[in-house]
Amino acid sequence: SSLMGWVEVLKEGGADPSALNEMRKDVDRLEVITERFSKIGSAPDPVPEKLYHVLRATVLYLRPRLPARARIEVAAPADTEMLVPLNRALFSWVIENLIRNAVDAMEGEGAITLEIVPEGHEFHVDVTDTGKGIPSSQQRTVFQPGFTTKKRGWGLGLSLSRRIIEQYHGGKIFVKRSAPGKGTTFRITLKS
Repeated sequence: SSLMGWVEVLKEGGADPSALNEMRKDVDRLEVITERFSKIGSAPDPVPEKLYHVLRATVLYLRPRLPARARIEVAAPADTEMLVPLNRALFSWVIENLIRNAVDAMEGEGAITLEIVPEGHEFHVDVTDTGKGIPSSQQRTVFQPGFTTKKRGWGLGLSLSRRIIEQYHGGKIFVKRSAPGKGTTFRITLKS
């Protein structure tokens, strides 16, 4: 609340509108993060959401906050209005975590593609990067709490992502394919 108030004070003082707009987005993002943490301990019910639009909104927020040499796109499916039961705040968190991990794996330079793949009564979201890849010996352990290849961090991102997808959405998340030096595709599978 106080940050919102300061944004308004800066607006009245004639601050740069583009900077204010980005500040407002960050304040909105803090609200989303607060909402995410409040939902982790409960069992939030998924509601029908337009999957493509949820993915695009997540990417549009992240894009200006990622290195300029990290290109990211959401491939438009045949049906951009497809409704899927989601908890938007938690699902978006998973996507954000996969994107940030991909940027780290690419060391800030490369391409990330998000693709929706409908298949019968299920749909898949594939998140593909051109990073360093995951050795086959580690592909099953990346979801374990404490697993990390980073110098900082607790290694909880992928284990929390798995919990959100499996327990809150009744789906699966796994490494679809990965090859050292060629990149990785994580796949999320949910029922429509």
